[in-house]
Amino acid sequence: MTALSRQQLRSVPKVELHIHLEGTFRPARVVELAALAGEEPPRPADRLFEADNLADFLQTLDWVCGLVRDEPTAEQVAYDFATYAHDQGIVYAEVILNPTHWSGLTTAELFPACARGFDRAQADGLGDFRLLPSILRQQSEQEALHLVEWIEGAGLDRIVGLSIDGNEEAAGRTGPRFASAYAHAARIGLGCTAHAGESSGAEGVRDAIELLGVSRIDHGVRCAEDPEVLGMVLERGITLNVCLTSNSTLLYSSLEDHPIRGLAAAGVLFTINTDDPETLGISLCSELEIAAEHLNWNASDLIEAQHRAVDAAFCSEADKRALRALIDHTVGM
Repeated sequence: MTALSRQQLRSVPKVELHIHLEGTFRPARVVELAALAGEEPPRPADRLFEADNLADFLQTLDWVCGLVRDEPTAEQVAYDFATYAHDQGIVYAEVILNPTHWSGLTTAELFPACARGFDRAQADGLGDFRLLPSILRQQSEQEALHLVEWIEGAGLDRIVGLSIDGNEEAAGRTGPRFASAYAHAARIGLGCTAHAGESSGAEGVRDAIELLGVSRIDHGVRCAEDPEVLGMVLERGITLNVCLTSNSTLLYSSLEDHPIRGLAAAGVLFTINTDDPETLGISLCSELEIAAEHLNWNASDLIEAQHRAVDAAFCSEADKRALRALIDHTVGM
């Protein structure tokens, strides 16, 4: 059993790097938006996100996000996330936002609205939350480049990096297609991350590192299946943003089958995250509790995990120093 109490897990200032805004809609908000839109949810609210596979899950996300049809609603969705994050003790997060899910708004409407929601949340003392625009794997090379070019011209300070998500298995190999967009993102100073090593195997992790030039990977756990790729992750200091419940739902039959213990023992840098907390019925505190029990963490391990997340974040060095000081000051109280 873990030596950490729930109070310790909740009170430590936390950083999350792998969470999708699309996966943070509370059921009550979805019901409200569906009623306003005159649409019937595909399933009852308490079973809304039940899905047999990743494709069904993504289809439901598209429907939910499509209910957001004006900028004030998008701003409120971002603020809703900040309220949840504050309750979890999350002081900083980089939130993935894929515009292809949000059919009711353009990219130029969606991101500024969410940034305003995060601005308002920070002014209200709820935390500091940034945005990671994400490419959908089924998009074209030109569409991906257009997104990066839009980011460059938009000048939104809350956008700190580029991501890519979607069904790896269905899309096939996409690294070569998006290499130019990632190279452009790096040139303009964006951090680079990518979903890989989830529905793709270790080869997806290799492509993310070699072709996309990422410094961290969302999931990435299947690098354990190839010693050469695992060695690449270790040698280059790549951080894996791991989501235990999400992986145990979609990839592994149980947590005991998850490779996290072996990855930790090998010295892989990793963080603990939720992926889609509302859709999975979890929170960052509950995921950290699972990690602490599974990995036999003590309080120092929990703090070290938060420092790893700060190290991997795409914010400025000054912001990182402030986050580290906040974590250490709170722990020392």
